[in-house]
Amino acid sequence: MYQLVAPVSVELEIRKSRFIGQLYPVASRVEAKAKLAALRLQHPQAVHICWVLIAESESGLDDDGEPSGTAARPMYNVLVHKQLMNVLAVVIRYWGGIKLGAGGLARAYGQAISDASKLAQLMAVEAMCNRSFAMQFAVESGFRRLCEQFEVNVQQADYADLVTLHCQMKLSLATEFEAAAVDQLRGALQNVTHL
Repeated sequence: MYQLVAPVSVELEIRKSRFIGQLYPVASRVEAKAKLAALRLQHPQAVHICWVLIAESESGLDDDGEPSGTAARPMYNVLVHKQLMNVLAVVIRYWGGIKLGAGGLARAYGQAISDASKLAQLMAVEAMCNRSFAMQFAVESGFRRLCEQFEVNVQQADYADLVTLHCQMKLSLATEFEAAAVDQLRGALQNVTHL
């Protein structure tokens, strides 16, 4: 998977219609909606502002009045093919007076996002996962040192009869980390919960 380093934009003219394809790095639907609201203010004469959001926990798409499946779906297909995540894809269309037909629209919207993605600077993103570990209080400091070795982020600690540490880690290292924790804590690790 990849995500954008910075926003990119391209402009196409197809049979007198202007298509502005844009990609933005975003982390949530709230951030995407704010960006879309700003774009609508910047482009009040645009006839369509079609978009696709692919974020870790939230996704969505909108043809914004274009015939169903002719705008957002081709844009979405490009993002999936390019393995992009945490991205908002937007195509702003200014009407040129010539109908493109369903096939022409699908090609235009897909091309706008494809061309933008070719200009994008991308960085690889590693999938993350969450785990909770319950343990005796006496071994917490040793467990935290192990977390540092594996670059595991302890996000929250709950203290009761046992200490429960809620952690985030790279999915590719999760099995190895759990095995190392069980080995190091020799029975003091009471429970591992996959979230």
